[in-house]
Amino acid sequence: MRFLQAFGAVLLATTATTAFAHNHGKAPNLVEAAIASPDHKTLVAAVKAANLADTLASPGPFTVFAPTDTAFSALPKGIIASLLEPANITKLQAVLTYHVVPGKVAAADLIKAIQAGGGSTSLKTVEGSVLTASLANGAVVLTDENGGKATVVAADVKGSNGIIHVTNAVSLPK
Repeated sequence: MRFLQAFGAVLLATTATTAFAHNHGKAPNLVEAAIASPDHKTLVAAVKAANLADTLASPGPFTVFAPTDTAFSALPKGIIASLLEPANITKLQAVLTYHVVPGKVAAADLIKAIQAGGGSTSLKTVEGSVLTASLANGAVVLTDENGGKATVVAADVKGSNGIIHVTNAVSLPK
């Protein structure tokens, strides 16, 4: 499992590096890195629909827990389509900003905070609610306020304005 996590991190970092190379030597911002990823098409579409692309491309820094397309497809049928409707932009913004933490939180720093917290640490999101981070089988697991769990499957994808940790599930605020 750790090999797969490491392989995924290398693969995602390679994708981000490719975006870096095509950006005239300048590190990609978080939005550009997500656009370059073949596994984040749904996230990118949602960020654009929620009018958050400019915010997430701003200087930040931000830490983004980025669910994959597979994570979004695991949501109950109709949820994504409903959230992408213009009438639900506020709900979509809440879901997306629940995946963003102010500042740059590298995986090593997050693990240290979990250990210092006796097995978990709270992360206040841009949305205003909390994600709880803990460790399970050597991986960081995020628990949302509804008890949903998302595992970080690739960590420390660096952008010019922050860092991305890829997750295998969508976290939902209350």
